[in-house]
Amino acid sequence: GTLGGLGLALALGLWRRQAALAAAWEDEEEKELRQRFMAPPVSGLRELRRRRRELRSRMELLIMETQAEMCRALADLDPGASFAVDSWERKEGGGGISCVLQDGEVFEKAGVNVSVVSGLLSEEAARQMRSRGKSLKAKDGKLPFCAMGVSSVIHPKNPHVPTMHFNYRYFEIEEADGNKQWWFGGGTDLTPTYLNEEDAVHFHKTLKEACDKHDLKLYPKYKKWCDDYFYIKHRGERRGIGGIFFDDVDSPSKEEVFQFVKSCAKAVVPCYIPIVKKHCHDSFTPEEKLWQQLRRGRYVEFNLVYDRGTKFGLLTPGSRIESILMSLPLTARWEYMHNPPESSKEAEILEVLRNPKDWVH
Repeated sequence: GTLGGLGLALALGLWRRQAALAAAWEDEEEKELRQRFMAPPVSGLRELRRRRRELRSRMELLIMETQAEMCRALADLDPGASFAVDSWERKEGGGGISCVLQDGEVFEKAGVNVSVVSGLLSEEAARQMRSRGKSLKAKDGKLPFCAMGVSSVIHPKNPHVPTMHFNYRYFEIEEADGNKQWWFGGGTDLTPTYLNEEDAVHFHKTLKEACDKHDLKLYPKYKKWCDDYFYIKHRGERRGIGGIFFDDVDSPSKEEVFQFVKSCAKAVVPCYIPIVKKHCHDSFTPEEKLWQQLRRGRYVEFNLVYDRGTKFGLLTPGSRIESILMSLPLTARWEYMHNPPESSKEAEILEVLRNPKDWVH
């Protein structure tokens, strides 16, 4: 009886110690979450740790870290404002975290979203992919998919601070024969209201350095792709002064493309934040603010008429409309037949939008 009681006491003590360790581990995990991310990851930290060697988990951690880095950098510049952090679930599978700052001193609207979704690809989304050359073999008309990414649009109050957008994403589709197709996409681009050559050079050089670590051919290729993609056909002008853009990248290998995307994601804070710091206290006139509103109208036109990500989001069942349309500014303006005077600062930016420049050579 004594031995049995002793064994029970030992087992109870061991169980209590394990429970205490588990609780301490959970506390540590919570602390790490608060320090590293804006909210708990969609897949859960434990699950990501368990599958940490899988690329999907590493990509989810990367987009969570990118979100937190950008949000903290923006919050440091606009201390009076704070991000609303909104975790949401998608009943078809997955969810996301939307972080949005509105009506700050520096930023009129700044959003940094993460989404990790899975389920069955809608017919419209599959059609959109096939139209750009994807051969997708569906099983009974069904295509299971997994998509994740971080996406951000920052609209500052001051017309001398440019709007900036970045997005990095990973896509996986399982075909009828069990074969998995995967690809990465993304980019970072700048939309100034007024042209500042020094800022344009800094922005492009930072992105070029990130690309050059992997292959010297990437920056010129993705810079041109960016200029071609952000083209408002009905206006005959680009949305901004470009940056880099790529999609459907599935070579040389999954690991090499992931490392490239990681370098690009790590470049978003250094390519943009110094420009905000430099200009956020510049003085501006009501006329300059009006020009900013008109340029934002063009931003809206591109996003609603041409942007592939917006279209995909709107075509995906259960997608969160608030997060998809986060990219739109709080305010914008459309004036009938507005043309800036020749040789004005407004005409100068239009010239660059119509004829893209090489900023780094």
